[in-house]
Amino acid sequence: MKNLHYKNIIRIIFCFYLLIQAGCLVGPDYKPQDPNVPAGWVGTKNTASPDAMLLKWWTEFNDPNLTSLVERAMKSNLDIRLAEEKIRQVRAIEGATSAGFWPTADITSSATRNRNSAGVKSNLFQVGLDAAWELDIFGGTRRSIEAAKADVNASIEDRRDVMVTLISEVANNYVQLRGFQQEIIIARNNLKAQQQSAGVVRKRYEGGFVGALDVANADAQVATTMAQIPLFESSAQQTIYNISILLGQEPASLLEELSPSSPIPPMKPEIPVGLPSEVLRRRPDIRRAEAQIHSATAQIGVATADLFPKFNLAGSMAFSATNQQSLKWDTRTWSFGPSASWQIFNAGQVSYNIEAQKSLREQAVITYRKTVLTAIQEVENALIAYTKEQEHHKALIDSVTANRKAVEISTQLYVEGQTEFLSVLDAQRSLYSAEDSLVQSDRTLSTDLIALYKALGGGWDIASPDSN
Repeated sequence: MKNLHYKNIIRIIFCFYLLIQAGCLVGPDYKPQDPNVPAGWVGTKNTASPDAMLLKWWTEFNDPNLTSLVERAMKSNLDIRLAEEKIRQVRAIEGATSAGFWPTADITSSATRNRNSAGVKSNLFQVGLDAAWELDIFGGTRRSIEAAKADVNASIEDRRDVMVTLISEVANNYVQLRGFQQEIIIARNNLKAQQQSAGVVRKRYEGGFVGALDVANADAQVATTMAQIPLFESSAQQTIYNISILLGQEPASLLEELSPSSPIPPMKPEIPVGLPSEVLRRRPDIRRAEAQIHSATAQIGVATADLFPKFNLAGSMAFSATNQQSLKWDTRTWSFGPSASWQIFNAGQVSYNIEAQKSLREQAVITYRKTVLTAIQEVENALIAYTKEQEHHKALIDSVTANRKAVEISTQLYVEGQTEFLSVLDAQRSLYSAEDSLVQSDRTLSTDLIALYKALGGGWDIASPDSN
């Protein structure tokens, strides 16, 4: 009889489990979004897939220093570490939410000593086991688990987004640093040439061939160029500080490593960008926005489940006796059975909560659409900026060549007394301006390319799961 009784209990539990599995999931099911993006790019006809290149795009610059800085930043950057901790937090929340799907059990024990009105004293020892299981008939708990899993996916994409931004920031600062260093070199070279010209002017003045105005103009040119150098040096050192912070280090920790001058890393003239649909598949911010829609959709189901009754399966068993030795099987008491509760009036609280969750989902959809449009805009902006800067760069190369020739001719004519020193000054100023603009264009080409890599979502492996 005892075995038959326990078998009946097991059958009841099994039936309730099957009831849960067959139970409906209230609320809408998540459906992937239709991004509605253009078929191609306005700024380029090159639609070859860039996945392999984007995985470690910074190595395309062929600069070992840049590669080293990026790899160190990925390991030690504080924003990355913070994003990883958030992933651990959200995964723990998912685990706690999933635990709500299963039964709970508590063991209790007590020992009391009592005295009644007649002065009789007695002891009471109790040991018990309480178990409860809220049956997820309408799927509220399962929807909560679904939302928690989507939140985990969103936090993973958030870390990837931080990674994409970090890599581009390290590369940008590195290019800026090398640009400032090249500007220092150009300023010093022009300063040297201007000092030589000032020396020639001074000798001609001493020989009575020119007036004091030429000397004053030559000295002013030298002083103006000399004044630019400390500004470039300050900007270069501050940029090194920026890179150090991105690597999670003290500001001055990379001064010795990065202070020696080095050229701006070169770039490739053509970049395969793929199709707009590939950008949506790759960019972490878009993937995160879609995961947030999934979570918000599941939360509607969580709220909707409160409209329906809740079913529980509870049981308890206890042993009690006046002394510990008497706590035996025969002293047991037990109870087992289902229960149900249904909130039939709450002044519309549940309905309002459902409407609020629906609004949150619509907000997530709007955010997703805005993120998609922003992504398309960023790629197009980077494409047009990079393309037009290439044209600008070619014109600057011709400008530098022509200005160098103008300096040579004007200097020779001035020495021969065939022109005024003002012509030499104008030629030197134009050359300095053209050379400085060319360096800035070199830097802009690299930063535009970095912006394009970032806009394409480069910097993480789309084929591999996140290990954190």
